[in-house]
Amino acid sequence: MAIYGTALLSICLLVGLIVGKLLGILVGVDANVGGVGIAMLLLIVACDRLQQSGQMQPPSKSGILFWSAIYIPIVVAMAASQNVIAAIKGGPVAVVAGVLTVAISFAMVPVIDRLGNTDPEPPQSDIASSEDEE
Repeated sequence: MAIYGTALLSICLLVGLIVGKLLGILVGVDANVGGVGIAMLLLIVACDRLQQSGQMQPPSKSGILFWSAIYIPIVVAMAASQNVIAAIKGGPVAVVAGVLTVAISFAMVPVIDRLGNTDPEPPQSDIASSEDEE
């Protein structure tokens, strides 16, 4: 049922918000630090594990797909509610955490691309023939 997908998403969101709040306390910021992002990572991992084990039923998957379709507007609304000026005035920790997060995310893109690219390299003869056509 679609409700199971929604329940899985809800559990991941609650765990992510708790971890995000704990991270905020750890770095000294009175805010949730990355709770929604952590929740989405948990959801991706949980869905992948359930699909690999054959426990993810199509109706459950439809519940997750429904919420993923409205995920971007939710994140935009949450980001709009954050007080960026207060975070900057609160100290350099928030700014450094944000810059590091973005830098690490950019650095991980090629790594994830290499991990996800399971196609073997094309034979050298294909590369040479495509260059000759140009």
